[in-house]
Amino acid sequence: MMMDSEATQGTNSTRVEEWRKLVVKFEKPALGPAIWQLVNTLGPYALIWYLMYLSLAWHWWITLPLAMLAGMFLVRIFIIFHDCGHGSFFKSSRANAVTGFVTGVLTLTPFHHWKWEHAIHHASSGNLDKRGVGDIWTMTVEEYLASSRAKRFSYRLSRNPLVLFLLAPLYLFVVHQRFPKAKANSRERWSVYWMNLAILVVAVGMSLAFGWKAYLILQLTVTLVAGSMGVWMFYVQHQFEDVYWERGEEWDYCSAALEGSSFYKLPKVLQWFSGNIGFHHIHHLSSRIPNYNLEKCHRSHPMFHSVKPITLLGSLKCAAYRLWDEENKKLVGYRYLRTYIKQSRMAGKQG
Repeated sequence: MMMDSEATQGTNSTRVEEWRKLVVKFEKPALGPAIWQLVNTLGPYALIWYLMYLSLAWHWWITLPLAMLAGMFLVRIFIIFHDCGHGSFFKSSRANAVTGFVTGVLTLTPFHHWKWEHAIHHASSGNLDKRGVGDIWTMTVEEYLASSRAKRFSYRLSRNPLVLFLLAPLYLFVVHQRFPKAKANSRERWSVYWMNLAILVVAVGMSLAFGWKAYLILQLTVTLVAGSMGVWMFYVQHQFEDVYWERGEEWDYCSAALEGSSFYKLPKVLQWFSGNIGFHHIHHLSSRIPNYNLEKCHRSHPMFHSVKPITLLGSLKCAAYRLWDEENKKLVGYRYLRTYIKQSRMAGKQG
């Protein structure tokens, strides 16, 4: 057993050396692409909000489609915020922090608090023993069957598409992120408080310009569209049938990245709005790669091409996956529970 463990560690070390050599040249932020991305994202977003203001004098049926378009741009803004949290958007840490704060105001997300939680997600993604921070609640089949009725009901409710992709995003961005976690340090706590103050100032100003009712409806619509798209993207990135989950020493960072994070192959227009984050296997392999370099890195080596893509149409099947079958190493739906129980009973009788 000791020899097997040492051999595995040696193989993993070799893999790490290989992929580090491949990704390092894509980890360098570039000022030109970063500035251009800010211009072609924040500029149209501001323009759409102005058009929404003008359209209020005409008809809501013009305003609401504009709000939905603004929501799509807000997804792209969040990807910029996300890159700043990884310190990958600009070379300068100060520029990343300032841009992260500004985009955080727009996405209603406290920069340093989110950065801390998201770092935990990257360090524990695919590790069954480290679930619970920055991920979607996922139970194993055995855990679900051993749970009380109340816990099963809570789990089913949390995984219901209406809750997961409509109600949860609104709650997450509007309510949940207004409060720091108990384990957050002083810097992270104050990032929440300062962000709340900044959001309040913006909300008051926009309410004076639009009227508080109009602003509230528009902001909630924009947030709902962006939040729903964002949560769906995150879901597909880590909740597909053959996703990687392991426990303890069996968990491997490289495998968790390339096998536990999907390559979500989207139509070009959606790839643009989502800031290339569909190349999520590359992002988890190296979070230091800015979003504008993710596709280049993916195309650079056959190792990355071996990751099976999930298409937009194919991703719809992911919504049916609910539980992790630890024995067969795949995500399954609730219908599978009957088969699992029958197999367990038969195995018990044979034993």
